[in-house]
Amino acid sequence: MTKYKPNALSEQSESKGWDTSYEWKAVTLLGLGFGLVGLDRWIIAPLFPFMLADLGLNLQDQGNIIGALGLAWGVFAVFSGRLSDAIGHRKVLIPAVFLFSVLSGASGLATGFASLFAVRLLMGVMEGSYCPTSFTATAAASRPSRRGFLQGLQQCGFALFGLALGPIIATQLLQVVPSWRWVFLTASIPGLIVGVLLYAVLREPAETQGGRMVGAVEQGGKWTDVFKSRNIVLSMGGLFCAMTCVFVLGAMVPNYLLDYLKLSPTQMGFVMSGLGFGGFVGQFGVPGLSDLFGRRVMAVLGFLGAAVFVYLLKNTGANPPVLFALLFMVSFCCLGNIALITGPISTESAPPGLISSAIGMVVGAGEIFGGGVAPIIAGTVAQRYGIENILWVAMSGVVLGVVVSVFLRETAPRKVGVARHAAVAAG
Repeated sequence: MTKYKPNALSEQSESKGWDTSYEWKAVTLLGLGFGLVGLDRWIIAPLFPFMLADLGLNLQDQGNIIGALGLAWGVFAVFSGRLSDAIGHRKVLIPAVFLFSVLSGASGLATGFASLFAVRLLMGVMEGSYCPTSFTATAAASRPSRRGFLQGLQQCGFALFGLALGPIIATQLLQVVPSWRWVFLTASIPGLIVGVLLYAVLREPAETQGGRMVGAVEQGGKWTDVFKSRNIVLSMGGLFCAMTCVFVLGAMVPNYLLDYLKLSPTQMGFVMSGLGFGGFVGQFGVPGLSDLFGRRVMAVLGFLGAAVFVYLLKNTGANPPVLFALLFMVSFCCLGNIALITGPISTESAPPGLISSAIGMVVGAGEIFGGGVAPIIAGTVAQRYGIENILWVAMSGVVLGVVVSVFLRETAPRKVGVARHAAVAAG
């Protein structure tokens, strides 16, 4: 069993004179960047019903396009996490923001399946590059006693902009722009602004107080060392389970609401926003609660809650307020667990010097299978057996997640009482 020694600096001594100005600037900008990742990734879901006829696509094509982005995201999260440990955060994060914004706009120029597939695949490369490094940069900026809350706060923009506001933005813009193509072009602009601001503000881990405490400034060993941590291996499985639920619902539920429950487009946009608003609250709420009650117990409760609410969702008819509430709660639990697993659990369980590598490995596994393969499976199920059966795919993910999360080791600072917590999580 491998153990990692905690950093000798105590939380109390490191907290003196903490640079809260940089802490909040960095978390805000990194959070806005990740929020725009969510918007650019998910604004396509409510637009798909309007794009299918124009581009000659079917439900299987829809699942494949969503899945391609997830697969590319997962593969490049693994490589970019290791790269940023070696060359620094700025050289990865800033180009990624600019490029995924440009590619999001290019989605509006697609003429068929092949061009849309290629653009979304390249988007996945850039967004996968941004993801794990931004989580580590947030940890390096964060005071340990609120690390879980701030890492969750940084991630919650993904749900707010992508899954909550995205359907509303998309359906409202369709009322004032000539076609769905202009929605993509309009949504790409804010990312360019955030890229400029990150260039001006973002520091490398060695220039931050938190970077020393989480081991982000130490020289890492082999990237395979991340597999020596039991929590990292379990987190890979746990993230796959949570993302299977979220990404199947996010990709396919708009069609379920329109085609099976016969809601109007406006009602669909309202109901789908519940997935985003719930995730927004859950992504800082669940990690924040884990600062108090522990990482493991919140992960178990999150998966249990998600399973219950997916079951209720499957047995609810065309009742928009109830559907909204159920999607809100599913997302609160699932996206809350995604933030918990990829944020504080992975950060606190990683070997010194390999934090971005570990987060990249966790995100990569979750994206490849949960964000990539699961939507493809859901598209096949919808095409062959009916759109209503996609909810069984989502249910299977969270039920398995309960089993996986039971075996996690606790790493929360309040529970283990040290400044660096990997010793508890490893082995």
